[in-house]
Amino acid sequence: MSERLDILIFGAHPDDAEIGMGGTICKHTSAGSRVGICDLTYAEMSSNGTVELRQMEAAAASQTLRLAVRSNLGLPDRGLYMTPEAIKKIVLEIRKYKPRAVFAPYWEDRHPDHIACSKLVQEALFNAKLRRYEPDTEAHNVEQSYYYFINDVYEPDLLVDVTEVHAKKMQALQAYRTQFEAAGANNDFVNTPLNQGYLSRVEAKDRMLGQKRMISYAEGFVSKLPYVIDLF
Repeated sequence: MSERLDILIFGAHPDDAEIGMGGTICKHTSAGSRVGICDLTYAEMSSNGTVELRQMEAAAASQTLRLAVRSNLGLPDRGLYMTPEAIKKIVLEIRKYKPRAVFAPYWEDRHPDHIACSKLVQEALFNAKLRRYEPDTEAHNVEQSYYYFINDVYEPDLLVDVTEVHAKKMQALQAYRTQFEAAGANNDFVNTPLNQGYLSRVEAKDRMLGQKRMISYAEGFVSKLPYVIDLF
């Protein structure tokens, strides 16, 4: 089978894509689209859990989302910088899967790694279409790129109604037990913003985004390019 994907989503850490657009992923995979996630890091700096546990959790979430592929570039957690090496790795991932659309975190967020991921993907999208950049691989021009919200929400350009698949999104997020389960007396966890009701806030965010269009649950996206249509 061809490795080509319809949609390729980049996140700085395992769980970023699920937080921002897990419902949209479910809608597309249920409709037969080939969707993949590429995590830039193994989130090795996380306060809770281990790399091995987080990879197991990511695999479980991927199964719930019915992903065609999930990859990890192994870039350093809290060490995402605008380097030629990091950009090249992302370019090669884009050229490998030749997606029609690419998604990345919105460029404003409280977590610096999310901001860095957004900027790195924007650079890579430009380089991926240059035939003289890494000429041993075939250039690929992504038709459209979109940006999803993780922690902070800004005015979206478009909404996706994820009401019917929202339970699946939450199921995928619940796979990340080391991140979202409350710290207890019998485990080696510490309190973080993620295990202090964060999933409830994700649900509230999705409700808030849908409110303007009377949608129970929605996910919002931003595009840097205008939309082209034939008729209204």
